[in-house]
Amino acid sequence: MLILTCPNCGLAVEETELSPGGEAHLERFGPTSSDDAFEEYLFLRDNVKGVHFERWRHAYGCGKWFLAARDTATLQVFGTYSAQTKAPPPDILAAIKKGKNT
Repeated sequence: MLILTCPNCGLAVEETELSPGGEAHLERFGPTSSDDAFEEYLFLRDNVKGVHFERWRHAYGCGKWFLAARDTATLQVFGTYSAQTKAPPPDILAAIKKGKNT
């Protein structure tokens, strides 16, 4: 079972208490964007086997959104962080690099 720690309330919870929100760090496009760029944003997602950055909502807890880095093949969680973060924090990137070297 996948267990994630909500960075907002600090609780480590099973995935049954969470709602998945898809891929994290997507660039959103406004009304002046091209049709191709908007189509890519709307329909095309990475489906990686390996480290993936995702959005999660603590649905049965504080109700807030957060981001997580995990390996989709092994379910190893490298960390969670605030949804307002524009890029993964350095400590999580270091954990990912360290995890790949072991």
